[in-house]
Amino acid sequence: MRAVVQRVSRASVSVAGRVVGEIEGPGLLVLVGVTHDDGPDKARRLAAKLWGLRVLRDEKSCSDVNAPLLVVSQFTLYGDARKGRRPTWTAAAPGPVAEPLVDAVVHELRVLGAKVETGEFGADMEVALVNDGPITLVVDV
Repeated sequence: MRAVVQRVSRASVSVAGRVVGEIEGPGLLVLVGVTHDDGPDKARRLAAKLWGLRVLRDEKSCSDVNAPLLVVSQFTLYGDARKGRRPTWTAAAPGPVAEPLVDAVVHELRVLGAKVETGEFGADMEVALVNDGPITLVVDV
């Protein structure tokens, strides 16, 4: 699994003009991608990593200050643009594989005590954010 993590002061995701998930920071916007060999164990590991990642101010984590997370599925994280001008998506897991694993990350974060908002899997989403820092990391598990 792969995540792009951004420290934000606020973030939201909308579908067809309707806000479906929103956080006020400090917090993290997390774009999550799934590849073919990912499974529930990786979802648990990613959730634990996100909850404990010390990227908030004063080297705090979401778990330290009960900061919210906005988790958005993002199959394009496994796009490959090394050749030509058109990316390939062959490394991205198909929806029936990816959706339950993104849901598992959200579930595991909530089990850990996190306040989590989400986008809508497979929807055409508009993500708005104010990146705080800016801090942006790629996390692979």
